[in-house]
Amino acid sequence: MEKILIIDDDKVTRRLIKEILVRAGYAPFEAGSGEEGLALVKSDTPEVVITDYQMPGMNGLQTLAEIRKYDPNLPVIVLTGFGDIELTIKAIQLGAFDFIEKPINAPHLKTVVQHAVNSLLSSKSRSAVIAEGVTSDAKIQENILIGKSPMMKNIFKSIGHVSLNKVNVLIEGETGTGKELIVRLIHYSGITREKPLVVVNCSALTETLLESELFGHEKGSFTGSVRNKKGKFELAGDGTIFLDEISEISLNTQVKLLRVLQELEFERVGGETTIPMKARIIAATNTKLEKLIEEGKFREDLYYRLKVFTINLPPLRDRKEDIKDLTVHFLHKLSHRFNKKVTKIGDGVIDMLQEHTWPGNVRELENTIMQAIVMAKSDVLEKDNIMLNTRTSEPQQGATYMMEFRTLADIEKAHIKHILDDCKWNKIEASRVLDITRPTLNAKIEKYNLAP
Repeated sequence: MEKILIIDDDKVTRRLIKEILVRAGYAPFEAGSGEEGLALVKSDTPEVVITDYQMPGMNGLQTLAEIRKYDPNLPVIVLTGFGDIELTIKAIQLGAFDFIEKPINAPHLKTVVQHAVNSLLSSKSRSAVIAEGVTSDAKIQENILIGKSPMMKNIFKSIGHVSLNKVNVLIEGETGTGKELIVRLIHYSGITREKPLVVVNCSALTETLLESELFGHEKGSFTGSVRNKKGKFELAGDGTIFLDEISEISLNTQVKLLRVLQELEFERVGGETTIPMKARIIAATNTKLEKLIEEGKFREDLYYRLKVFTINLPPLRDRKEDIKDLTVHFLHKLSHRFNKKVTKIGDGVIDMLQEHTWPGNVRELENTIMQAIVMAKSDVLEKDNIMLNTRTSEPQQGATYMMEFRTLADIEKAHIKHILDDCKWNKIEASRVLDITRPTLNAKIEKYNLAP
C-alpha cells in the first residue's frame, strides 16, 4: 500500500483528500505546513507528495523545490485554487509531476496519483542505462559515432585508415545520417587533430560568394570588397576543409575546384599571387553524384578527384540494431544538456523506435529523444513521451506524431490541438485524455488561441 503525503494548511482539504485516497487503496498521512511536510518526506519516505500552493511559511513551490533537492525522483503534485497559467508553468519548471486545480475532482485526483505511483514504480523496477552524474568531454560527446552493426563496424575501420592519411574523402548518405560527424571523427582522430577544421556549406552561397568564400579575395576585386580576405582553403592550412553538399556547386566553380585539386594551388579572386593548398578535402553529398554526371550536372573528372576514398553512410532503417545504443547515447548527451536525469528506458520504447522507418535518419531519432526527455516526468523514458512522425510511416502502437518544434509551449500547443481534434472538440473527453481539469483545458485553449 503506497504512502501518500498530503501537505495543506487547511484541515478540511486534507480530510477530503485523505478520504479519496483511502477509498482508492492508498495510505495517506498529513502535514499542516511545507516545513512539516519536508521533515516527513525525509523521515517517512512517501511514494507521492500532494502539496497545496497557498500556505503560510513555505508555499507549495518552495516546498516542491526543497523536495526535489532531497529526492529528484519523488513525484510531487501541486494543488491550487487559483488556476494561474504562470503558476502552472513555474510548477512544471521546478519539476512538479502534475498540477491540479481546486475544487478537487475525486476521479481526476485518483487518476493523477495512480500515474505518479506508476511512474515511481517504473523507475524503481529498472536499472539505469547511463550512470547518473557521469559527464564526459563535450568534444568527445559531440563527435562520438554509435553503432555495432556490420556496416558501421566497417565504417569505423575506414575512419581508422583514412584519418592517418591526408587523402581526399567523399562521404555519401541521406540527410540526417551523420555525414558531418564522420568528417569530425576523421579530422579529430588522426594526423590533423591539432590543425584547423573549416566547414563550407556549398548550398548556402551563390556562385560568386562561394568562390570568394573558398579562395578569398583581394581588396577592390568586386563591389563591396573593401579589404583583403583569406578564403577557406587558406584558413584550413594543413588541416581539413569540409565541402558539404558538394553536388550544389555550379559547373564553373567545379572547374576551378578541379584545378585546385590537380595543381594543389590557387589564387584569391582578383589576385595574382599563387597560394599553396595543403589541406585535406572531405566532400559530402546526399545526392548520388553518378546520377548528376549522367545528367551533365557534375564533372566526372572532379568526381574521381574527390572520391580517392569513399564512405557510404547507411540510412537508419538499414541498421535498426543500432537504435538502442543510439537512444542510450542521446539520453546521456541530451539529459546533461537539458539538466534532466532521464537515465532509464521503459517497456516497449526500443521496440517502438525500431518499428519506425526514420525518414530523417539519426537526426530525426535525436530530435525525437530530445522532445521525449523534455516531456518526461520522471527518470524513465516512457512510450507516452515518444512522438513519432507518422506522416511518412505507418502508425506505431503508442506513437502520435513528431514535428520540429523549438519550445515546450509549441509541443504542448500541438498536442492539445491534436487531442481536441481527435475528440471532435468534446472538451470533457479531451480533458480526460489529457488528464487535466476542464478549467485548465479552457485556459490553455485561450492561451494558445486554439479553434476547431
